[in-house]
Amino acid sequence: VQLQASGGGLVQAGGSLRLSCAASGISLRNCDVGWYRQAPGKQREPVAKIASGKIIYYLESVKGRFTLSRDDTKNTVYLQMDSLMPEDTADYYCNANSFIATYWGKGTLVTVSS
Repeated sequence: VQLQASGGGLVQAGGSLRLSCAASGISLRNCDVGWYRQAPGKQREPVAKIASGKIIYYLESVKGRFTLSRDDTKNTVYLQMDSLMPEDTADYYCNANSFIATYWGKGTLVTVSS
């Protein structure tokens, strides 16, 4: 099982990025999937989660700015991030919980300049 996160980069405040988490070896539609982030010196925190095909969680500070979606034809989960702020700067990770095991992808770095 592999989760490949991509789409991070450097963007100015107010800009947008779309992160992708492509899976192989597992079907994401059969998993609870989440995006997490970890800023320097801080603990990893959940940003958005989808379970049973429904969005079940957004971090309060990203509500209205970030949108999680899933494309079953591509076995990929996306995180559309709009109106980015410097405090969104972090390594972003995707996570898939199949109820048998939990898998993590490598992080993709998002840097938002002021």
